[in-house]
Amino acid sequence: MRKVYSWRWAFFLVGLAILSLGVSMVIKGAVVGTNAWDVLHIALFENFGLTIGTWNIITGLLVIAFTSIMVKRLPKVGTWVNMFLCGIFIDLFIWILPGTSSMTFQIIYFVLGVFVLGFGCGMYIAPNLGTGPRDSLMMWIVERFGGSIRVARMTMELSVAFVGWILGGPLGVGTVIIAVFSGYVVQLSLPYCRKMLLKVIGDVEEMKPFF
Repeated sequence: MRKVYSWRWAFFLVGLAILSLGVSMVIKGAVVGTNAWDVLHIALFENFGLTIGTWNIITGLLVIAFTSIMVKRLPKVGTWVNMFLCGIFIDLFIWILPGTSSMTFQIIYFVLGVFVLGFGCGMYIAPNLGTGPRDSLMMWIVERFGGSIRVARMTMELSVAFVGWILGGPLGVGTVIIAVFSGYVVQLSLPYCRKMLLKVIGDVEEMKPFF
């Protein structure tokens, strides 16, 4: 049992780091347009200070409160870990990754970032330790209204991007690209990562939710 949970937590934490790296790469390529939530986070950062990662945590808390009320239960421990670690990782990677004024390199940052964050999202969801605040909301939308992960993610992110744009965030064509295509990446990476994890732990029964 300890080995199983160790592998699940390893997938979860590595997935969070990969997701956060992808988010930070997209922010570095913001000339194209950034992740919908980061349109909002950057707008809040520019208007009120703090850091982008800190606003990621604050908005995550608000989303957790809303989702908890809707589903009438508190989120798994992994959701709380996700919320805090992603904010910390994002600020760390933004500090580590070199900035660039080159349009070409910003586009490269953006394109690679979309695939990296989508894969990271699928990887951290796979162990079933608790989705992040925003992905918990996405999964609630799917369960409540039906449809696919792709459609739910696109609808949610376009709505958030609009609010961020109203506040002065860096909305661009890349924001729409992420909203439309990141759901595809998650939808493909999630079953792949689950298959990899089950191959390691060898028992689907051990994939039950962890609270």
